[in-house]
Amino acid sequence: MIDEAAIRLRWDTVGSRLDERGRRLFAAAEVRTAGRGGLATVSKITGLARSTINRGKADLDAQPLPKGRVRRAGGGRRPLCENDPGLIPALKRLVEPATLGDPVRPLIWVSKSMEKLATTLNGDGASGQCRYGAHGVGEARVLAPVQSQGG
Repeated sequence: MIDEAAIRLRWDTVGSRLDERGRRLFAAAEVRTAGRGGLATVSKITGLARSTINRGKADLDAQPLPKGRVRRAGGGRRPLCENDPGLIPALKRLVEPATLGDPVRPLIWVSKSMEKLATTLNGDGASGQCRYGAHGVGEARVLAPVQSQGG
């Protein structure tokens, strides 16, 4: 017999306040404790999908993640420079005439906005052609390479 009230109490007091990984681990531990029929019961109480709880069961058996990590390494987008090796050279050629400041110091000032840089890199200008190649970047995505170059 599965004690649904006890599971619901533990979920309401602790489980619902955890991060993504913590919720998975909590639910998986409850399923293991409940035994047969526990997966359906815990899924109903927590609102987590059965596949999420099953991933939590695998996480219980796996090595612990480094401190501060919720997900395993390897997720997320690849850096723009990795997917488009021509982006940084094109950006440097574009920014070179618009830079201010001491060339010896690592900090440079760029007098063009990120929006204008992105528009020029994408070839969205009046001519519709891009001398720098079509890179498909937005203004928010141009900021990181500019900052990494000292801008």
